[in-house]
Amino acid sequence: MIVPIKLINKEDIKYNITIGDLPKLLFNNKVAVITNDRVAPLHLDTLLAHIEADNLSVVTIKDGEEYKNMATIEYILDNLFDARLDRKSTLIAFGGGVVGDMTGFCASLYQRGIEFIQIPTTLLSQVDASVGGKTGVNNKYGKNLVGAFYQPSAVYIEPKFLDTLPSREFGAGVAEVIKMAVMFDKEFFNYLRSVDFRDKDMLKMVIKKSVELKANVVNQDEKEAGIRAVLNYGHTFGHVIENETKYKEYLHGEAVAMGMVMANELSVELGLLSRDESNSIEDMLKEYNLPTRYVIEDVNSFYEHFFLDKKSSNNKIKFILSNGGIGTNIIRDDIDKSILIEVLKRFV
Repeated sequence: MIVPIKLINKEDIKYNITIGDLPKLLFNNKVAVITNDRVAPLHLDTLLAHIEADNLSVVTIKDGEEYKNMATIEYILDNLFDARLDRKSTLIAFGGGVVGDMTGFCASLYQRGIEFIQIPTTLLSQVDASVGGKTGVNNKYGKNLVGAFYQPSAVYIEPKFLDTLPSREFGAGVAEVIKMAVMFDKEFFNYLRSVDFRDKDMLKMVIKKSVELKANVVNQDEKEAGIRAVLNYGHTFGHVIENETKYKEYLHGEAVAMGMVMANELSVELGLLSRDESNSIEDMLKEYNLPTRYVIEDVNSFYEHFFLDKKSSNNKIKFILSNGGIGTNIIRDDIDKSILIEVLKRFV
């Protein structure tokens, strides 16, 4: 199965997202695989058996969101220079969203830009993070505040890599699938309620549909000037949760799941989503053992953290909300502080 990326007004940027068995990858240049110390023991030999290149090196970084920082970027770049990669070389991101984001960022930086390929190994990265060219790292101020939009030249999604995925990581990916269904496709949401993601045949179709939804958005709006911002549903709240917990307590998808519940509560408060629909979304998240309730210790501190989000501007906080029910969306930056504080107090 192939899903094309073809950016509007950028005819020179086209690539395919291939879903299915990993093909043989042939290169007549230098290649570096960037992976982590969790994926490498499980799947690196399988990947290397599919690669033929003039020169091949591997850079292994530590696993975890807490290592998604400039120190790791420096480590990767140093290894690329040691391997004497040039401007015609190719990087391969082999791992989850953290590996993909950092590999893409390094590709955008190395000698002012070289080619890179995404081969995601987690459900979250297969349905979301590997598609669309967002790259970057975290810092003490917040999530992904340093980075670049830099598109890969190809994405290969091999569902078999999910066979070794821990249940928490699987659930984190499910959260991103639910996110896209809630925002864009009520029929898809209802379909998800009737199937078990853990069934391999069903999972492949779920991945394909999720990637198609994401690709359609990216094709229209590469740099998040409009509709692509809707993909941040749950993230405005979720990024604060990640920042408050130092990126160590929750996986990204888990934070997004709790952020979706918070966003839904705000939508209900504003009359944009029914309580029954809010409950049905939360019930689906719970079905895959995702956390849905974050306990806020300091409401005012949580509120102030919103302004560190890169989606906020001119002292206005952007919230991605339902606009009349599941399958609809709206971007709001005009919500009164008193309403936000009241909603946040429900999570104390």
